Amino acid sequence: MAGVHFVCPSCGRQYTAGTAVRCRSHDGIAPPLDIVYEWDTLREQFDPATATKENVWRYRPLLPVASGDPVTLGEGWTDLVAADSLGASLGVDLSLKLEGANPTGSTKDRGSSVVATHADTGGQTGIVCASTGNAAASAAAYAARSGLECSIFVPEQIPEGKAVQPRIYGADVETVAGTYGDAYERCHSRGTDDEWLDRSAGATPLPAAGARTLGYELAEESTPEWVVVSMGNGGTAAGIWEGWRAFERLGYVADTPRILGVQASGVAPIHERVHGEETAAATADTCADSIAVGDPHRAGDAARAIEESGGTTVTVTDEEIRTATLALGRKEGVFAEPASAAAVAGTERARAQSVIDPGESVVAVITGSGLKDTATAVAALEEIPPVS
Repeated sequence: MAGVHFVCPSCGRQYTAGTAVRCRSHDGIAPPLDIVYEWDTLREQFDPATATKENVWRYRPLLPVASGDPVTLGEGWTDLVAADSLGASLGVDLSLKLEGANPTGSTKDRGSSVVATHADTGGQTGIVCASTGNAAASAAAYAARSGLECSIFVPEQIPEGKAVQPRIYGADVETVAGTYGDAYERCHSRGTDDEWLDRSAGATPLPAAGARTLGYELAEESTPEWVVVSMGNGGTAAGIWEGWRAFERLGYVADTPRILGVQASGVAPIHERVHGEETAAATADTCADSIAVGDPHRAGDAARAIEESGGTTVTVTDEEIRTATLALGRKEGVFAEPASAAAVAGTERARAQSVIDPGESVVAVITGSGLKDTATAVAALEEIPPVS
């Protein structure tokens, strides 16, 4: 791609997009490459006013993959819907970005489409991935779509819905005792070579490129004062900001939102980093499994996005997450997984702390479908009295 290339953050060596994803000038494990845009070239190659595709491949000139057919299931370009009733109860002008409508039920399909396309056009034979669940299911689906092999590593405590998905797609799934960090280390020890591509967070720049398409879409759809998103590894928050900033650099939008990152109080390393607090030992103590990441691999990128946007972070309890799950369902007809409901709980917490002012415009990103984790939804119903 003429308008996008890779650069090694360590030695500065450049690579054509669609070729390497790690620098070949280093012995041992090389750092993932950074994505670099050539702004003038991209302005010639892409104009949102004339783009026609309504999926992530609408933004192909900005995606670091070689020419060839994309591996796609129609991911991206999800609905942005007004949430008037819930917004009124929170005292904000609220909209919901429904990422659970993606093919495997989560926002991870954006990155998986880019990863699978790179592997398919580059002649690789398989994908590996460590995940708390959503990225695993997504990687497996897109591997199946493109005829690639797939090996998945997940922590033992993941919802059944997420555990079964990659198996349905034909992936080899290994359940690892311990946390997401343990699964990541097991995946890393398996190793990759020129025939296998790692879809794990932070392993290559490809999932990040896919995550940025969410920022591009939001920039085309709305100009809120806040975008609220839950954070595990931090890639979605970083991607939203990086994508929006790219559109600003290209001259397609004039304003950018502030990013509010939300973490569960039981596992909040990015929040602690942003606020200069001492980071606690890595744990995963939350019902929101998708954000139960004690050692996030994109914490620095997420913290930088929050700082550059003028935003901040908050934490929410599991009780607040379950309450928000029911509020989304009962007020707006949206069934969200716990990590997604955390964005709504975080909006309420930010209002209580006067971080978000009354009447401000907010987009809450609903990153995954509630069908991913029905057990936590049942627990919410048992804990909170039914509507009379």
